[in-house]
Amino acid sequence: MATETESTAGISAHMRGVTVTTLASLAGVTAGVLSAFLAGTDPAAATNQLALLVLGALILVQFPLLRVGGIEVEDFGAKDYLYVVFMTFALWFVSWAILLTTGASL
Repeated sequence: MATETESTAGISAHMRGVTVTTLASLAGVTAGVLSAFLAGTDPAAATNQLALLVLGALILVQFPLLRVGGIEVEDFGAKDYLYVVFMTFALWFVSWAILLTTGASL
C-alpha cells in the first residue's frame, strides 16, 4: 500500500502516505464543489450524471499529479488505487451532499 512501502525516490513512506491522502482528500472536496457549481444544488441536481463525470475526471487527474510530486505510481497495487478512489469518492459524496442539503448557491 502507498503508506506501507518505501519509495526509492527519496520520499519516506510516511510522506508518501500523507501526500496520497492529502491529494485524494482535496480532489474529493474539489469534485464536490465543482459538481455543485456545474450541476446545481436543487433537488433535481442529485440525479445529474455530470457530477459523476466530474468525480471520475478528478480521480484520473490525481495519478499524473502524484508522479509530478515524486510518488512512483507504477509501484501502486490494487489496494492503493482503491484507496485513492474511495477517499476521493467519500469526500466528494460528503461535500456535495452538504451543498445539496443546504441548497447553497455557487
